[in-house]
Amino acid sequence: MKALLSFLQRANERLAVAAGLLLLVSVTVTLFDIVTRPFGLSLGGTDELSGYAMAIATSWGVSYALTSLAHVRIDLVRTRCSSRLQALFDMVAILSLAGVATIIAYRGWPVLSKTIETNATANTTLETPLWIPQSLWFAGWVWFALSALVLAVCVVVFVASGKSEEVQDVAGMRGEV
Repeated sequence: MKALLSFLQRANERLAVAAGLLLLVSVTVTLFDIVTRPFGLSLGGTDELSGYAMAIATSWGVSYALTSLAHVRIDLVRTRCSSRLQALFDMVAILSLAGVATIIAYRGWPVLSKTIETNATANTTLETPLWIPQSLWFAGWVWFALSALVLAVCVVVFVASGKSEEVQDVAGMRGEV
């Protein structure tokens, strides 16, 4: 199980770098467009492309936040509990997150499916085939759901085995003392 969790962490780190590079390219293209506008060299469509980049980077980035313990949690009660009870709170949290991520991924498919079925394009001058950015966006949500489900299964196994420290490492709060 440790090897699976380690693989998931490494994969999400690499995906986060890729998402960051996508955003960097988006910023570079936007800056180029802004600087060249006075010279009549505007690329056009940078707002559309940057919107796609944001959606794609976000859908892939949430998995990195998950495995880095960076998701926001309210820990008012949790920090005052024993490590066993903290592990139970962490289990409820990761199961809830996995459930929500799975629902989002599940509900994202009809959006992409309809786009593919109708061969929809953006209502802009670029006329981007929408299945391209939506496929990347949807794949990010599916990866997030899979990552959350893997962590949820691991946490349930750790809780059932009485391994509260492992739960803390996988689904606890970052920066705790």
